[in-house]
Amino acid sequence: MKILDVQTALANLGYRPGPLDGVWGRQTAAAVKEFQTRHGLTPDGVLGPITIAALLPSAVPGKDLEQDGLVWFKEARRLIGTKENPGTGSNPTILDWAQNIDVHYPGDDIPWCGLFVAHCITSTLDREPTPANVLSARAWQSFGIKTGPTAGAIMVFWRKSRSSGLGHVGFYAGEDADAYRILGGNQSDCVSLAWVGKDRFVGARWPATIPPPVPKAVRVSRTDSLSWNEA
Repeated sequence: MKILDVQTALANLGYRPGPLDGVWGRQTAAAVKEFQTRHGLTPDGVLGPITIAALLPSAVPGKDLEQDGLVWFKEARRLIGTKENPGTGSNPTILDWAQNIDVHYPGDDIPWCGLFVAHCITSTLDREPTPANVLSARAWQSFGIKTGPTAGAIMVFWRKSRSSGLGHVGFYAGEDADAYRILGGNQSDCVSLAWVGKDRFVGARWPATIPPPVPKAVRVSRTDSLSWNEA
């Protein structure tokens, strides 16, 4: 089952989930909340098993969207390839992320890994609090609740040195024995998948408004070298 299935079911019932494009956004979340309210469910906009059973009774139990249900992670995957502009000028898409959450951001020559994470969270989870300074990667250490590395978790790392205050933040997409596969922004100046050494790991966080999973490692074979280009 996919987000598109949810959007289609909502539209067929007379709700307005926005474009039927398989992309989770505020309109789809609002339509889910309206559906939940009308059916006596907690209007949290979360596609939990009770909501899915009411909306899509033919859905297979245990297949509740799987990674497609990690709507913030799906948005991150959708943006792979987004690049900052070289030289003068900035990518308007990246500037729009800041404008949409009312963050002062002069241009994409300023590290934007935290801004990327903030966009993915705020555009898909409209009740989820974010750190006061989303541009600071290390500020994401206080986001949500603590978890272990698992698909979609927000992963925080130090940069230059553990005591520097500088860092990097992205989403867990896998690991091998020595490194984590991270889907993040500002990795070689774009949204991409990169390997970050486990010795730089600071902590993993999970959205407080989403039921936490039992952390599960995703093993991935690595052929690329470790990333240090995140600013």
